[in-house]
Amino acid sequence: MKSTPVHTVGELPPVGAPAPDFTLTGADLSPVTLQELRGRRVILNIFPSLDTGVCAASVREFNSRVADLEDTTVVAVSADLPFAAARFCSVEGIDHVRSGSVFRSSFGDDYGVRMTDGPLEGLLARAVVVVDADGVVRHAQLVPEISEEPDYEAALAAARG
Repeated sequence: MKSTPVHTVGELPPVGAPAPDFTLTGADLSPVTLQELRGRRVILNIFPSLDTGVCAASVREFNSRVADLEDTTVVAVSADLPFAAARFCSVEGIDHVRSGSVFRSSFGDDYGVRMTDGPLEGLLARAVVVVDADGVVRHAQLVPEISEEPDYEAALAAARG
């Protein structure tokens, strides 16, 4: 963060490995699970909070770029409460991204993205994980500087391929 190293609880799941199961809380408080998304490609857009410019920009960007991708779901994963995520998506006209809150989930630990130190300790690091229709990780990026956006092209190429 701002060239100061921040540590996470682990590592992202490796490409080629089965994606860890998860249960997140959706904007309507219903569960968002990997199991329910099986059969679709899933782009997990992981970040600290929608209340930051880069995080909000990544949701907007994925929303616009996946509009034409069939059988693909983007899940915006953060520690934001479901109500805040619902409000953001409503105000911003986000209609191709589902929100998933980790507020009652072990997702941050299971995916190795919970920050263990630094000013945002406890929140999620910025990362993207693409999971194919069979539940296998096809792309994983931990963004090296939290103030940078993810590599959209690489994530979308993995989702298409």
